[in-house]
Amino acid sequence: MNDSHYCPHTPEEIREMLSVIGVASVEELFSAIPAGLRAKTFNLPPGLSEFETLDTMKAIAADNSACLTSFVGGGYYDHLIPAAVDHLSGRAEFYTAYTPYQPECSQGTLQALFEYQTAICRLTGMDVSNASLYDGGTACAEAVMMALRVTGRNRVIVDGCLNPFSRQVLKTYLYNLDVEVVEIAPLDGTLNRAELAGLLDQSVAAVLVQNPNFFGCIEDFSVLAQQVHAVDALLIASVYPISLGLLVTPGEMGVDITVGDGQSLGNPLSFGGPSFGFIAAKKAYIRNMPGRIIGETVDKQGRRGFVLTLQAREQHIKRHKATSNICSNQGLCALRGLIFLSSIGRQGLVELARLNRDKAEYAKAQLAGIPGVTVLQSAATFNEFTIFLPKAADGVVMELLKKGIMAGVPLGQYYQGSENCLVLTVTEKRSKKEIDRLVRELEVALCN
Repeated sequence: MNDSHYCPHTPEEIREMLSVIGVASVEELFSAIPAGLRAKTFNLPPGLSEFETLDTMKAIAADNSACLTSFVGGGYYDHLIPAAVDHLSGRAEFYTAYTPYQPECSQGTLQALFEYQTAICRLTGMDVSNASLYDGGTACAEAVMMALRVTGRNRVIVDGCLNPFSRQVLKTYLYNLDVEVVEIAPLDGTLNRAELAGLLDQSVAAVLVQNPNFFGCIEDFSVLAQQVHAVDALLIASVYPISLGLLVTPGEMGVDITVGDGQSLGNPLSFGGPSFGFIAAKKAYIRNMPGRIIGETVDKQGRRGFVLTLQAREQHIKRHKATSNICSNQGLCALRGLIFLSSIGRQGLVELARLNRDKAEYAKAQLAGIPGVTVLQSAATFNEFTIFLPKAADGVVMELLKKGIMAGVPLGQYYQGSENCLVLTVTEKRSKKEIDRLVRELEVALCN
């Protein structure tokens, strides 16, 4: 061993430990790891006390002076989180992400999840909700699995405007199943309804759409719901929950199953997670929902109580009768969503949604003034929209990143022929000053 490497054991102790596990050297211990993946050195510094570690971490954090301004969306959004969300969700009685198996001993957790289900139903305009899922992508897949069980069919039509990550998760779920997935290419950033109409028949189990879609476009699916129901199929809609402060709810449009990602409801970005997925449906399909559903009841003394009413996952019932193998309901993240919605209230959600829309409209107007930039206007938008640039979007994004601006999601990697298209997101956190700086720096980047 090199004396410059800190090691708490002597060479003799190390050899003794290696002999116990049957290897002759440290090199042999790590021989299973390809040489190109091995660390070149384990030159670790001496151990530190708790207080010394905290001081070191603070010093490192102080060096992180570069502050990135985010205009990135695509499913995860930079929203403000009320202080009450962190405070209440951090209380000891709530600070668990798992499901109670003894409901009679877990009334607080069950009530919180019951209230969460209620909030999701009110938000989406649907009849029933479960106690949450992993994320928005798996929620889409679970909704499709529901539709396959309900209809007994094996064909699914997916709008190409659905988030590409959700489409990939769906393909992974269905990979080894006898299910045909038909994707419809977008038409000017919206659903190609004429092509869809030609595909609808009695073999279709479900049609999966998104509102607002990946391009940011808003669509009314009321007529589509009627067309889908005419062939006895189900309509599934993935939605952005904050947008429902202004938009018509899925329930009002006749959607059968509604899903989405709950990250924007009081959960931080946190490098991509954790988050939670929500799913809500018409009451007729309640027994085909994944996971579990919390119900309200009374005890022998007539006192209000809560129970796991439906437990349709394979850990609870016979595998062949289970609706899903979802193992965790992301309870803590779902609780944060409930606290978020409760703290801002119905009118607060409306005001929050309006603020997102208004700031995005301001950004669209300013960006449209840049020579060579076109804001796509095929449909109304919420807080995401697509612009066309005179050069490849991925290169422009990298240039703006050097200026501390995350400018959006380039579409070229997801849609062939869209290399010059960029999707930007403007939430309530983006100030006029930040939007104006984006416009200035984008104009400079396009001139270089």
